[in-house]
Amino acid sequence: MKKISLIPNIITAFGLAIGLFVIFKVNMIEKGAGNFELIQKSAFLLLLVALFDFVDGAVARAFKAHSDFGLMFDSLADAISFGVAPSVLLLKTLSLEQGTYLSFIAASGAMIYSLCGMLRLVRFNLKSIEAKGNLVEMTIQKKNFTGIPMPAAAAVAVSTNLFLLSPFLTNFFEISNTLRVIVLTIVNVILGYLMVSRWKFPSLKRLNFRMPSFHLAFLTVIISVFFLYGIFYYFSLAFVLLSWSYIFIAFIFSLIRVIAGKKSKTLKDFEPDDDEDDDKLNF
Repeated sequence: MKKISLIPNIITAFGLAIGLFVIFKVNMIEKGAGNFELIQKSAFLLLLVALFDFVDGAVARAFKAHSDFGLMFDSLADAISFGVAPSVLLLKTLSLEQGTYLSFIAASGAMIYSLCGMLRLVRFNLKSIEAKGNLVEMTIQKKNFTGIPMPAAAAVAVSTNLFLLSPFLTNFFEISNTLRVIVLTIVNVILGYLMVSRWKFPSLKRLNFRMPSFHLAFLTVIISVFFLYGIFYYFSLAFVLLSWSYIFIAFIFSLIRVIAGKKSKTLKDFEPDDDEDDDKLNF
């Protein structure tokens, strides 16, 4: 009988419990009753889930407690917390009548997002199993991700939903329900594509900056001050800018690599995977 490490799985279970709490709590409210305060609280909880998702991996690496059970459990937890919860939040914040075109559009966008998230997790797990024992492949996987990670996709989906409901925006522009449905559906479809795409996204744990340590420390302090100020006073704006900037940075890296061509070694890790890689996985 294989030994299963307890601590990382307890952390994963706690994060999963928070994700389930968000889904169950939102489902207990009436249709269209999802206001800014509810989405903001849910966003804080999902950020906490993302923190636990990061911590359980770090703990597993520190204690050398990797296991197939932990991999599958972590994937299922991500599927629920980052694949289902954002779609439930989306549909609950829209006042839509069943059988209307808007309800069909919103439900389709939510389903595309969730389904593509599941497909991305399957591909990630298959590639992780395939790379096991291959140091080169494992190193490549740690440097970046093929397709946007689900926690990042969930952050973009929830932050966009939150921003469209925020007083910061609604005090200047009147956002109709129809416009929100269209914008959020387009965002969900884009995120669905990015999750199953072959574009590379950087792993924040592996980002390296070549600059003097004093300059880096000073820059970090400045960014932290503005970030904390934004979190306390303009959370919806700071959250949406931060989440979308991750996609923007990854797109710029990949675009530079495509323009530079394979002859350049700059940002070579951000060259999109070949079709043959997906064919090997039958996906």
